[in-house]
Amino acid sequence: MKGKKGLLIVLSGPSGVGKGTVRKAIFSKEDTEYEYSISVTTRKPRQGEMDGVDYFFKSREEFERMIERGELLEYAEYVGNYYGTPVDYVRKTLDAGKDVFLEIEVQGAKQVREKFPEGLFIFLVPPSLRELKSRITGRGTETEEIIQNRMQAAKEELLLMNLYDYVVVNDKIESACNTINAIVKAEHCRRERVEKIYKEMLGVHE
Repeated sequence: MKGKKGLLIVLSGPSGVGKGTVRKAIFSKEDTEYEYSISVTTRKPRQGEMDGVDYFFKSREEFERMIERGELLEYAEYVGNYYGTPVDYVRKTLDAGKDVFLEIEVQGAKQVREKFPEGLFIFLVPPSLRELKSRITGRGTETEEIIQNRMQAAKEELLLMNLYDYVVVNDKIESACNTINAIVKAEHCRRERVEKIYKEMLGVHE
């Protein structure tokens, strides 16, 4: 549709909920049309993660220079590491009429909500706290202290659910992916979004 602007889709949720796993599953489908905005981070790559594919891995000094130059849509320091979203890519892709998919931490999502209130904010939650701890522990990459820190942070983040438009339970990955895709499809049909385009076509100015 002419004049259609892309939708900014923000997938977030507490640490260990499986945001990355769900995002990878969504993008593994051949019919996925979202553009993935790769985040920048100062944390070390986990096994199998690739620079420029999963994240842009930067040193702390490099990241802080990006902050100073205003190159990030949002950023946050989480459990000792920075995470952020490059701003230029997001704006250009939305203006081209393509949906941009962000998978980010809760602190970052809060900043994006302030700058892009028209975005679509989806909160991924675990079936239970017991399952959440099992997932964090199951990574096998974290010390007991980090596990406890992540669990405490996750409990605090769950209380920020009110900042989001939709909540999706990540019980089964395929089911979570289908629900997220259905939400995006419905949002594109939201009257406010479609009406704005047609008013522009008709030359109606509010």
